[in-house]
Amino acid sequence: MEGCILEAEEIIPELNHIELERCRRQMMLPDFTLEHQKRLKASTALIAGIGGLGGTAAIYLAVAGIGKMIFAHYGNLTISNMNRQILMKHDWIGKSRVVQGKKTIEEINPDVEVEIYDERTSEDNVDKLLNGVQIAISARPNFHERRILNNACVRQGIPMIEAAMNGMEGYLFNIIPGITPCLNCIYPEDNPEWEEFGFPVLGAVSGLLGCLMSIEAIKILTGYKKPLLNKLLYFDAGGMEFKEFKAYKREDCIICKHLPFTKRKTQILSELYDYSC
Repeated sequence: MEGCILEAEEIIPELNHIELERCRRQMMLPDFTLEHQKRLKASTALIAGIGGLGGTAAIYLAVAGIGKMIFAHYGNLTISNMNRQILMKHDWIGKSRVVQGKKTIEEINPDVEVEIYDERTSEDNVDKLLNGVQIAISARPNFHERRILNNACVRQGIPMIEAAMNGMEGYLFNIIPGITPCLNCIYPEDNPEWEEFGFPVLGAVSGLLGCLMSIEAIKILTGYKKPLLNKLLYFDAGGMEFKEFKAYKREDCIICKHLPFTKRKTQILSELYDYSC
């Protein structure tokens, strides 16, 4: 089949009749085969932040038939979260978001396994969160946690999807360690204007980005179609403008400048896609 990032020797699970019926329409996509679907079921994704971006990505990964997701998000639900966090319910205000997130996914697709951590992403727990993961979704509202996740993904050779929004604007790019720029290449310094709770949010804008993140994750995990590589996608929903910008690796990047092409998953990806585009 066309490629994926899973090791060749990993066991590819069979799908039960309910899973086959659930994904029947997406297997009508040209060249999207049962093998692609099995690869998706065999995959595990870390969702670092299940707010407007990560929660939306989680829903669409679940309905697409991913096998397992790990949710990492600290804190209880507040009413101000409800304009964008679609995994949540009003009667859950004051309670742990990851617990409700797990409940919602299980109601939508009980065949998806969900592991939860009511924790921020930190140096102390990031290796635990990434254990057994094939892709990471970076969706926390601060640079500190995003950088920790980026650094760990680069170190372990795990692809990461980076996206963020502010008001009506958003950006997205994929980090394939050893092949594409990492977060530090593109943002070597934090944006002082981007404070965790200091930027405006229209829920539909964060939802749009979450959908795009799930699409890119599915492509990378299964090898179906071509993911966004060495490019940054920017959009302004106010004028409905979408642009792509070339993304470059920094020769002096302290995170990825010395990274060799030794990771098996990175080697597989480099054979599948044209990274010079």
